[in-house]
Amino acid sequence: MVLTMLLRLTTDVCPMIANDLLETNEEAPVELRLVPEPLRAGPNEDDPGKGDGKGGTETGIITKTRPKTKRPNLYRVLLLNDDYTPMEFVILVLQDVFNKSREEAVQIMLHVHQKGVGECGVYPYEVAETKVTRVMDTARKNQHPLQCVMEKQ
Repeated sequence: MVLTMLLRLTTDVCPMIANDLLETNEEAPVELRLVPEPLRAGPNEDDPGKGDGKGGTETGIITKTRPKTKRPNLYRVLLLNDDYTPMEFVILVLQDVFNKSREEAVQIMLHVHQKGVGECGVYPYEVAETKVTRVMDTARKNQHPLQCVMEKQ
């Protein structure tokens, strides 16, 4: 009885599995033999309440809603001026960490030197955090007191 239900369920869900279970239809007992059914494109005409009884197909609109994605918060990465870090080192850090051209790096370095603080770039949190860490590690390895911070934009 359980085998009969399993095979019937299997044939309803996936006929390919049922065909794999029994090598040929002739090996199965008569009550378990697979009976092929014709394929239908629309609703069954014999089913009450389904379709218009003319055997046509129904049309409808399928809508798929997408979740609204929120833009990540951006953070400004700032260099702070000090009296000990060489200007050339600041230029090299700006070129290496922030991928600035020589001209851009010189401009930012002069702004930091004159104003006390300068913006190196605006990034999502993780990127900004990584850049601040790289600047601080590079400065520490080269024994410079250069400070770099990030602030929410």
